[in-house]
Amino acid sequence: MRVVETEVLVVGAGPCGLTAAAFLAMYGVEAITVTKYPRTANTPRAHITNQRTMEVMRDLGIEEQVRAVSVPNELMADNVWATSMAGKEIARVKTWGTMVGRKADYEAGSPSAMCNMPQHLLEPLILQGAVDRGADVRFSTELTEITQDDTGVTATVRYRHTGETYLIKAKYAIGADGGRSTVAEQLGFSMEGETGLGYAVNVWLEADLSRFRAHRPGVLFWTAQPGNDFWLGSGVFITVRPWNEWVLVFMYDPDTEEIDTSEEAMLPRIHKAIGDDSVPVTIKNVSTWQVNHVLATEYRRGRVFLAGDAAHRHPPANGLGSNTSIQDAYNLAWKLAAVLKGQAGEALLESYHQERHPVGRQVVDRALKSADIVGRVPSILGIRPGQTDEEGWAAIDGFFADTDDGRRRRKALEDCLDENAYHFHAHGVELGQRYTSAAVVDDGTPFPAYTRDPELYYHPTTHPGAYLPHVWVERHGKQISTLDVVGHGKFTLITGIGGEAWTAAAEKVSAELGVEIASAPIGYRLAFDDVYGDWARTREVTDGGCLLVRPDRHIAWRSHDKADDPVSALREAAKSALSRT
Repeated sequence: MRVVETEVLVVGAGPCGLTAAAFLAMYGVEAITVTKYPRTANTPRAHITNQRTMEVMRDLGIEEQVRAVSVPNELMADNVWATSMAGKEIARVKTWGTMVGRKADYEAGSPSAMCNMPQHLLEPLILQGAVDRGADVRFSTELTEITQDDTGVTATVRYRHTGETYLIKAKYAIGADGGRSTVAEQLGFSMEGETGLGYAVNVWLEADLSRFRAHRPGVLFWTAQPGNDFWLGSGVFITVRPWNEWVLVFMYDPDTEEIDTSEEAMLPRIHKAIGDDSVPVTIKNVSTWQVNHVLATEYRRGRVFLAGDAAHRHPPANGLGSNTSIQDAYNLAWKLAAVLKGQAGEALLESYHQERHPVGRQVVDRALKSADIVGRVPSILGIRPGQTDEEGWAAIDGFFADTDDGRRRRKALEDCLDENAYHFHAHGVELGQRYTSAAVVDDGTPFPAYTRDPELYYHPTTHPGAYLPHVWVERHGKQISTLDVVGHGKFTLITGIGGEAWTAAAEKVSAELGVEIASAPIGYRLAFDDVYGDWARTREVTDGGCLLVRPDRHIAWRSHDKADDPVSALREAAKSALSRT
């Protein structure tokens, strides 16, 4: 049997696997990515793309390509509940950083805006970014068996077009093969949580609904009709392309309803949700899925790592799925590169679980809680299963009535939608990951206390383990973000006025350890000019201090002020962050 050798095997070519492939190639790591599918995603699936993910795309160099084909943030604004697209509107709220009271938080938090980027459009761009950097991505190549020992990973794969079977031997492997992960199953990764919490259907369709949606543009449009008290009501329209391409998502109970996914069965549902039978509809695809609340208890076993949906599965509430998956890959890729190049000790890889598992826990719990919140809306409207149409419409009319019950229910809906900010404005969940791990060198101080709700609001800090805060600085007369100063596969030492000794130390330690440590002086009239003084207000160290920033833009270490021996201080910090004890 033919044997192919590589350094890293990536199983799965969804957003996570492709991101891993792209960054491993960018970092000069030999890797092979395999997927049983013949092409990238053929349906929209995931779509909300948050600021942190756009920053990852920015580091990869494809942010503008993503933005060019996405639904921009300003068209993501209005989340609507109505009896149908054409029917009576029940409620409307601003979402995804477009609310007047939240816009400044999102603009201050990142140089990148959120967008709505359906998965079938995003994946080809990441793939092209990977291939442009030399990645080896093999479609129609199915993993049939995977084993590992102390020296490496052996995978048996089958090329589905010809039936040829061959072996891939790698030093490490990443299981990014989704919610039914072969890697997780065959290598005995354990999971905790629940599956089958709900069952849903996605109907990808084309229909010109601009007269119903253009004046209240947004990503999600929820319909509430008699007899359907599910979390998704009678169906939610997800915008794929304004305003003529959508995914209609509705839930069903398999114990009481045998779902028919034929076009003949779907069209009446679609027209009922639209509220206008005269609208021409073209169905492009119908698929089913289930709601899970599952997290791998371990993200690493030996030489194999789980990432993306293989590690965490949850409702689509908050739009955290593909974002967390992409960020998993961004965290892991630089660590594998550093170990494989001999720049870091193998123990560095332990930090992947230490850092990303708590994020996975937060995400699966937040998504389930958010689904529960929005799931209260139908019952507040008086919608319940088994009721007649007359009973249901009477309950909805009663919601708007000038009665004590109507006022009580309207207040209940207002309270529910206020709480639903945890679904649509969880900025702290999206941007506020703080790591504690072997790849972070503690400076002896606690993380700054949160001054606002840590899930709703992002609290930037330069404490070791935090993500580098974004502020605008100037370089050669051009405005750039502090995030553009770092990343690109290398460590960066940020210094200030009087930081020449740190810069010299970076050169010396970089040469000693064989690890590139770039220097970035940020301050008044320095190479990166703090023209607004925003960096001085944000950095939490003195002019004489410094920050050591990892390739994934998280802060590995900081010195609050000048050091008596900057070379020794930086050397020990870098060795610790790289597990080179």
